[in-house]
Amino acid sequence: MGNRLTDEQKRFYESEGYLSGLPVVFDEAEVKELQAVYETVVSMLHEDEIPSDIMQWHRTSKRLYDLCTHPQILDYVEGILGPDFFLWGSEFITKSPHSDRTVGWHQDAYYWALAPHNSVTVWLAFVDVDPENGAMQVIPGSHKAGLIKHQISDEQSILSFELEQGSFSAADAVTLSIPAGGMTLHDDAIVHGSQANRSDRWRIGFVIRYSSTEVKSDMERNPNFLSYMVRGTDRYGHNPQGAIPTEPFARPDYSKRIRKTK
Repeated sequence: MGNRLTDEQKRFYESEGYLSGLPVVFDEAEVKELQAVYETVVSMLHEDEIPSDIMQWHRTSKRLYDLCTHPQILDYVEGILGPDFFLWGSEFITKSPHSDRTVGWHQDAYYWALAPHNSVTVWLAFVDVDPENGAMQVIPGSHKAGLIKHQISDEQSILSFELEQGSFSAADAVTLSIPAGGMTLHDDAIVHGSQANRSDRWRIGFVIRYSSTEVKSDMERNPNFLSYMVRGTDRYGHNPQGAIPTEPFARPDYSKRIRKTK
């Protein structure tokens, strides 16, 4: 049996909108395997692509699909979303050494054509992540404010939009340091962002998105949306279902260069 969230952890998540400090999911040997997976996928990129273009490869690569459906990860997510939920998104979020690129303060739900807002993001660290290499920061409790107005980002941010100044206090930010093989959880409406990587090390994270089954995608806004039931039963049938991949690694045939949403 894997670890399950305690009632105290569930209450903290409900109140603060995030959860960190969970036991490490993958040990040192398994982290090396994860890093080998990352290197394999990076080796398949085209010349004009970068690691942060690795988006939605769980749809075509069984190795990444299996990672997204790892029982321990799903156990933690179930503690937040309940017994019925689906997988719909994954991507690598990376920062090279001495990169000046930032992630402006924002809310995930602002970008997503999903309703109602009941989604959880897993941030899985492939290497040690800390303030020096640009760890994610969150504003505790900000998920309770609903969606906040965004504006066009500055040129250093990898996002198209970020929160307007004065809509929150950066002084309240908490930095989520994560050891390699560890993970955090955060709500789709929590305000978060990250600073530049000032270290000599890469920051490599794998982000996985899950939603409870009552959540529906607006297919007019996102016609390529696919869901994968990973726990429980879909009593709603709101979203198209994807087929589980069979190839260990394969490029999605719909890959497009887009400005990162995270």
